[in-house]
Amino acid sequence: MSYKFIQFFIEHGVATVRFNRPEKLNSFNVEMLAEFRSALAEVAAAAGVRSVLVTGAGRGFCAGQDLAERVVNGQVAAPNLAESLDKRYNPIIRAMVSLPIPVVCAVNGVAAGAGANIALAGDIVVATRSASFVQAFCRIGLIPDAGGTWQLPRLVGRSRAMALAMLGDKLSAEQAERWGLIWRVYDDENFTAEAISLAQRLAAQPTLALGLIKQAINASATHTLDQQLDLERDLQGKACRSRDYREGVQAFVEKRPPRFNGE
Repeated sequence: MSYKFIQFFIEHGVATVRFNRPEKLNSFNVEMLAEFRSALAEVAAAAGVRSVLVTGAGRGFCAGQDLAERVVNGQVAAPNLAESLDKRYNPIIRAMVSLPIPVVCAVNGVAAGAGANIALAGDIVVATRSASFVQAFCRIGLIPDAGGTWQLPRLVGRSRAMALAMLGDKLSAEQAERWGLIWRVYDDENFTAEAISLAQRLAAQPTLALGLIKQAINASATHTLDQQLDLERDLQGKACRSRDYREGVQAFVEKRPPRFNGE
């Protein structure tokens, strides 16, 4: 299908979703959220897609919800943000996390509010050196949503998560990398090429196994050690029956590069 507020295309096994409201720093409106969710559904249903790259057009990744879309004053009833989360944002987070292939979020500029937390829902997050992350919710009397209160303490610890959420200060990409919030920072001039290269590298990997790795690491946050050991056993049982496992071992023995197909 065609999209108005995102760009979506598939090349060399990589599905790229580019937020495309650059004049608004790619802030979300209702249509854009619906298009993003639809694109993720296309990825889930498409044959041959082996990684996803999410990024933004222009000088921002995503500035979060477009506040101009909502009327908030004493003359009208307050918007039902709980309904908005339930119908729009939360399904997107669940779709990103449940995709059985790697999702790379390439933060090319400011990532604020829900935009920051959608970025952090990626499996590998990279950023330009000029990028920043802002938990802007407290500035307008809200709490971090789109998974922010789940992601932040797990990524940077309670103390830093609490300060980021309560102060709403801008966090530079370089500080985010030092804290372990993201994987890597690239110079702005090389960023697009580096992000595409990373997504293509993942697409060439044994993506069935990568999907199982994603499942295991996500589950570990709420598992006991015994539960995690059992899950590793079960997932390894699936991995060892894959064609990619046989190909990987054979390529190692034959001293040649493996040719994985994600099966």
